[in-house]
Amino acid sequence: MIEDRATPSIEARNLQIGYRNEPVVSNINFSLEQKRSLALVGVNGSGKSTLLKTLVGLLPPLGGELSVLGTESGKTPRQIAYHSQFHQSGFILPLRVRDAVRMGRFANHGLLGRMTSEDDELIDQALVRMGIEHLADKPLRSLSGGQQQRVYIAQVLARRADLLVLDEPTAGLDAGGKETYQQAIRDELCRGASVVSATHDIQEAMQCDLAMLLARKVIAVGPGQEIITPEALMEAFGIVITLTGQQIGVAVIEREHGHGC
Repeated sequence: MIEDRATPSIEARNLQIGYRNEPVVSNINFSLEQKRSLALVGVNGSGKSTLLKTLVGLLPPLGGELSVLGTESGKTPRQIAYHSQFHQSGFILPLRVRDAVRMGRFANHGLLGRMTSEDDELIDQALVRMGIEHLADKPLRSLSGGQQQRVYIAQVLARRADLLVLDEPTAGLDAGGKETYQQAIRDELCRGASVVSATHDIQEAMQCDLAMLLARKVIAVGPGQEIITPEALMEAFGIVITLTGQQIGVAVIEREHGHGC
């Protein structure tokens, strides 16, 4: 008996993304299976954030085909948790940490919906998973940048979504915070969620099931251990790496600045 193949969490065919009909990256092709992770790697302006915003429906595709959780992007907001690089709520509103994490449950109930004991339990769990339960009643704006980042990741975890989409989630985290985040993501994958994250961290990308190197085009996509090569990194970043066992050494190479036409 042949089992039916599960519908991929994300499937893109000849996808073109951009802003206001101005393409940023074209010819994007990949399929992300359920319970799998994808890392988008590249410099600022390479197309990482544009692709993430397209996946969650904040930007429309400019061309090609895109399926997210079996339908058009933006059609299943309750099933997707999105972590942006920029969070205005903590500075506009006098939120406590618990209030900010609670916002992760709004998609299930609406802004004025009544929370249940299950919601409270998920919020408490998210605080503990990110190691910030002792900060629950602190004003969000009083926290350090790394602590605030933990709060926003906890908000994503509280959502209990089928797809997690995260833009630079480890930015500002110390070594302990990064390990806490990585353990939380491993737990989410085991739970059955899929994860897409944008990162500059090559080691983080190599731990994901798939990686995509971007430089306003797709340089390579596939298992990180296979596609993250010195040649590919030179094209994406202008750097080369050396691999010795499990250690990664990175050397930054200045590109020559030509003055030709």
